[in-house]
Amino acid sequence: MLLKVFKPFFLLLLLLQLSLFSLSGSAQSRGGIIWLKAGNAYAQQEDGSIIKTTLPSQEKQVILAKEKLVPTGKSEPLKVRSFSFSEDEQKLLIYTNTVKVWRLDTKGDYWVYDLQKQTLSQVGKNLPVSSLMFAKFSPDGTQVAYVSGNNIYVEDLESNAVKQLTIDGTRKRINGTFDWAYEEEFYSRDGFRWSPDSKSIAFWQIDATEVKDYLMINHTDSIYPVVIPVEYPVAGEAVSPYKIGVVDVATAMVTWMDVPGNPKQHYVPRMEWAANANELILQQLNRKQNESKLYLSNTSNGKVKQIYTEKDAAWIDILPSWDSDYRFGGWNWLNGGKEFLWVSEKDGWRHLYRVSRDGKKETIITKGNYDVMDIVAVNEATGYVYFLASPDNATQQYLYRVRLNGKGKAERLSPKTQAGTHTYELSPDTKFAYHRFSNYYTKPASEWVSLPAHRALDGNSAVEQAVAQADKSKSPLEFFKVKTSEGVEMDAWMVKPVPFDPNKKYPIVFQVYTEPAGQTVVDRYGIGNNHLYKGNMAEDGYIYASIDNRGTPAPKGREWRKSIYRKVGMLNIHDQAMAAKEILKLPYVDTSRVAVWGWSGGGSATLNLLFQHPEIYKTGIAVAAVANQLTYDNIYQERYMGLPQENLEDFVEGSPITHAKNLQGNLLYIHGTGDDNVHYNNAEQLINELIKHNKQFQVMPYPNRTHGISEGEGTNEHLSTLFTNYLRQHCPPGGRLINQQ
Repeated sequence: MLLKVFKPFFLLLLLLQLSLFSLSGSAQSRGGIIWLKAGNAYAQQEDGSIIKTTLPSQEKQVILAKEKLVPTGKSEPLKVRSFSFSEDEQKLLIYTNTVKVWRLDTKGDYWVYDLQKQTLSQVGKNLPVSSLMFAKFSPDGTQVAYVSGNNIYVEDLESNAVKQLTIDGTRKRINGTFDWAYEEEFYSRDGFRWSPDSKSIAFWQIDATEVKDYLMINHTDSIYPVVIPVEYPVAGEAVSPYKIGVVDVATAMVTWMDVPGNPKQHYVPRMEWAANANELILQQLNRKQNESKLYLSNTSNGKVKQIYTEKDAAWIDILPSWDSDYRFGGWNWLNGGKEFLWVSEKDGWRHLYRVSRDGKKETIITKGNYDVMDIVAVNEATGYVYFLASPDNATQQYLYRVRLNGKGKAERLSPKTQAGTHTYELSPDTKFAYHRFSNYYTKPASEWVSLPAHRALDGNSAVEQAVAQADKSKSPLEFFKVKTSEGVEMDAWMVKPVPFDPNKKYPIVFQVYTEPAGQTVVDRYGIGNNHLYKGNMAEDGYIYASIDNRGTPAPKGREWRKSIYRKVGMLNIHDQAMAAKEILKLPYVDTSRVAVWGWSGGGSATLNLLFQHPEIYKTGIAVAAVANQLTYDNIYQERYMGLPQENLEDFVEGSPITHAKNLQGNLLYIHGTGDDNVHYNNAEQLINELIKHNKQFQVMPYPNRTHGISEGEGTNEHLSTLFTNYLRQHCPPGGRLINQQ
């Protein structure tokens, strides 16, 4: 269904990679490069030590040797998961001994190393092991705040005195972090912010006391089953009410912001200090997520004023949903806090705007028929914003810059000779960047470059070498466009068998996702690999293909992405089937051997394609699928489908369970019984419906496995073997001479 439910594949790797970089002050989400205040130097963990590298010379210097990270009474140094610096860069906050909360390792232990005193001390040491979340230095570097047990604490680093700032935290009254749905769908995890003057902390409180629990049952770890409750509001259920509070660190007194609107019918997915210590800025969405309002709130009395509003006929995407740099907070202020950077699709494309603090004036910064794909850096001193875009090819990604004053055209910085997918991490002064590149036939390469000239610092471009050495002709994968009989043009890729004989007909296997949070047709290395197949599909004689239908998050403009509104399970399925019909016209495709598979949202699409178009798809393998849209969480499902109370027929028509009676081909259904995301009741509801209509199929439950079905000894091998054997049995590989058909 969503990016996160799409993550068992390559997007999981991307998410984990991106999660290594966050805002300064928090060790929670960092594990890679941390830029230092000098602007031309960064810190990074290398073999357990913290190393400083200065650019462009790339001279290295040890900041903190791992030998100094050995706690008193221990013989081994701390294993550093991530780290951050205090504002003066004289203290480091070390994150270690981590545990996973749903998707990411957001609980663990924290230690502070004082570079001047050369001392190592643990914060929150009297709280349960691995229970601290989102610890971060106060701006003045004298305190560390963190969450434990859904309460917020602050610790003085000089006296080691700990003060509990909230006292009402429970499993369902959540301070400083979020419930399941906010975390999963808004990427909201870190739920508190230090004020610029270090005197107070702004935070979310989520009240899930009235949200019904989904009961997961662990049958495997004890003789008696253990019930695991998860607060989970499904489509049609009221949201978890929020409150925004500001707690005074000295007195622990909380001032609540008087935000308009019923909190049971609204969300606040973003909140930050408004470039001063007296005001907050927050974004509020209505229940349908098609109206966004920005408020400034006075933190001393809680009064708020609306400064900006926007509506969309479908839905409004919040910034962290497509730019992962903002998933742990952040707001781009300009002109000393008098303006801020904002994003809108109001003209049909995702563009950047410069908005005055009172919301009365706005200036478009990026112009033209293209989408901003990611904000890479903002350098107000030089007057530029750097961003990723791909105006001419929706499968690729390049670095651009444009002036913050909205004058002039966007300038592409990525070299014209490097067609494919680029990512960048820019230094604070935007003079240097760590550059990564690949395309479907060029292996990933990385290098340090100077900007804006985009020259390799060592004078020898590793990316250019990789491009020069790559041989496009040796790749069995090709990108192409499919135009349906209705005139809809879609991007696609295909991996042909190796060797390929045009006089033979081959089976075809479609990998699908199809929903608004996942794009499968992207030009990067490894895109045509199937991680579940044991062996090489091309060498075994399969055609492997994927298509991005309307509604997928490709940079093709608002109309493309939002045409799927209230049509999930309908428009995407129709587009896929119509595109498949065109591909099946190719003389080397065996129309009697057509398979489709997908995970999560892709699993849902697999079921719908198999049920709604049995004339095309003969075999399907669906993993962790949403069989009934009414079982999925309200934030995601209502964003793209509306409210069940108003248009229930769309939820019903888009659900695979509605069409299960039409099954004619071969179906293998796979689901983890411990899936907290797409719950296992989807499997049993679907099974019941198939039984009702005497439809024969195979099902594989994985006991106590979550959405990624990766836990437990032997699981990956078993799942891969199951997938491969079923595909080979019901969609046999290999070419057959055309006259043998």
